[in-house]
Amino acid sequence: MKPPAPLNYIRSFECSARHLSFTAAAKELGYTQAAVSTHVRALEHHIGRQLFIRYPRSLKLTEMGEAFLPTLRQALDQIDQATEAIVTSARKRTVVVSCPMSLAENWLAGCMAEFRRNHPDIEIVLHGTIWEDLSEQIADLTIVTRRFDDRPPGATALWAEELVLLCAPSLMEGDRALRDPADIFAVDWIFVHGRQEYWQCIADALGVDMIDSDKGMTTNASNIALELAAMGAGLVATQRSLAHTYMRRGLLAEPFGVRCSSPWNYYITEQPLSKGKIARTVKDWILEKAAADGV
Repeated sequence: MKPPAPLNYIRSFECSARHLSFTAAAKELGYTQAAVSTHVRALEHHIGRQLFIRYPRSLKLTEMGEAFLPTLRQALDQIDQATEAIVTSARKRTVVVSCPMSLAENWLAGCMAEFRRNHPDIEIVLHGTIWEDLSEQIADLTIVTRRFDDRPPGATALWAEELVLLCAPSLMEGDRALRDPADIFAVDWIFVHGRQEYWQCIADALGVDMIDSDKGMTTNASNIALELAAMGAGLVATQRSLAHTYMRRGLLAEPFGVRCSSPWNYYITEQPLSKGKIARTVKDWILEKAAADGV
C-alpha cells in the first residue's frame, strides 16, 4: 500500500491554489518559493496527475487540481480544528465534545446552547467530525454513530433510534400524491453512502420489494440528503434524530407514518483521562436531554 503524501506537500498545494502563486504561498508558509514548488511537484508525482498549469508569472489549476482541492481543504480544516481543540482542552473548565457533524447540527447544538445558559462557568468546545477516529484522543466526550454489532466498549446509547421515511409536504398533495406504499416507485429515492440498508429496512416495513426500484440520488452526507428531500427531490430514509428538526419545522413529513428500529444508533463515551466531574456534568446533561427530547 502506497504511503500517504507528507502533510507539508498538501499544505503547499492548498496555499498555492488559494493564491495561484508559489511565491505568495511561500511567504504565507514560511518556505522558499523553490521549496513550495518542489513540494507541489512531489505531490503531483505522488498522485500521478498534474495539479497546476504553470505560466511564466501565474498558475492555473487543472481539472484534477480543482477536483482535489475541496477534499483537501476539508481535511486540513478538520486537522486545524483538532489542534485548536487540543490546545483549548488543556483549560480545566473546558469540555471538548466530539460529535458527527449531522447530529451536531441537527440536535446537539441546541442541547449545548441550553447547557451553557444553565452552566455559564463551563466552556464547551463542540467539535463536529466527519472522520470520527481523528478526534478520538481530542475530546473529553465522544459521540459516534455505530451499527448495533459494533457498539463502542463502555458506551451509552443516547436513545433507541428509529428510521423514518420522509418527503417534502408537496409530494403528498395533488393528483400524483404519495398515498400508497407502491407510489414510492414513482419518485426518486435518496441514499446516503454507507447507510443504504436504511432503505431495505423501510422497504421491509412498508411491505414493498426494494429490487423494483432503480431510481435514486446518492450523497455522502445525511444533511445533504435531508436538504434534497426538503426541496422535493424525492424520498429519504433516515434516522429520526437527524430529521426531527426538519419535521418540527414542517419541511419534511411522513407520507405513511411507518417507522422501524434502526440498525445504527448514537453512543456517547467519556475518555478515561477526561476532566472527571466537569466532563460528567456535561455527559449527564446530554443524556438527560436525550431522554427528555425522546427524538
